[in-house]
Amino acid sequence: QLTPEQQQRNHEFMRLWHEELARRPRYGVVERFNHLFPVRHSPKEFRTTIEIGAGLGEHLEYEQLTPEQEAGYYCNEYRENMAAEIRRRFPRVRTVVGDCQQRMDFTDGFFDRYIAVHVLEHLPNLPAAIREAHRLLNKTTGRLLVVVPTEGSPAYSLARKLSAERLWYRHYTAPYVEFYGREHINLVPEILAELDPWFTVESRSCFPLPFLPFFFCNLCIGYVLRPRATGS
Repeated sequence: QLTPEQQQRNHEFMRLWHEELARRPRYGVVERFNHLFPVRHSPKEFRTTIEIGAGLGEHLEYEQLTPEQEAGYYCNEYRENMAAEIRRRFPRVRTVVGDCQQRMDFTDGFFDRYIAVHVLEHLPNLPAAIREAHRLLNKTTGRLLVVVPTEGSPAYSLARKLSAERLWYRHYTAPYVEFYGREHINLVPEILAELDPWFTVESRSCFPLPFLPFFFCNLCIGYVLRPRATGS
C-alpha cells in the first residue's frame, strides 16, 4: 500500500520514465526491440488490437496501420494522466482507461492481437489478466505478443542502476526501491507458469543476445503465444 504522497510520486515517475525513453537516443536500441517485436510477429491481416499498459502511446510510433486497423486499435492505460497524452497524440485510435486485470467491455474473441510490452511483470493479479487476455483473443487467429524484462538477472540489475535509478534520484530523495520494489513483482518463470494453462509459446527472442537464450545475460525476452482452445 502507498501513501497518497507515494502514489503521486509513483504516477509522476512512470510518466517521467516514459518521457526519458522517448527522448534519449541511448535507449533507442532497446526500445526498438521492445516495440518492433510485436510488429514483426503480428498475425497476417489482423484487424483489431488491444495494447495494455500503453503508456504515452510509444508503441504506436512503430506501427504501420491501415485506416481499418487504426480504427480497431484500442489503447488500455491505467493512469488517466498518461491516457490523456495518448488521446492528444493519437486521436484516431481508441483510448480506454481501466484495469486489464478486470473484465473489459468487449465480447469474447474480439481481438486479433493483444500486445503487452513491459506490462505483465507489473500486475499483482497476473492470473486474472491472463484469463481476460485469453477471453478477448480470437482462438483461431489471435496472438498474444509479450515483451518482458529479465528482472533479477545481473544484466538487468546493472542496466537499471545506469538508467531508471539515476533518473529517480534526479527528482526524488526517497529510496528508489519504493518504486521498483512494488512494480516488477513477477519474474519471467512466474509469468510463463501462469501463461501455460491458457497459451502455447510459438516463438521467442532474447535481447541483446539471441544466440544465448539465458536470463542472466539478456535484458528482455519477447514471446509470441497462441491461445489454447480452452484454458484450464
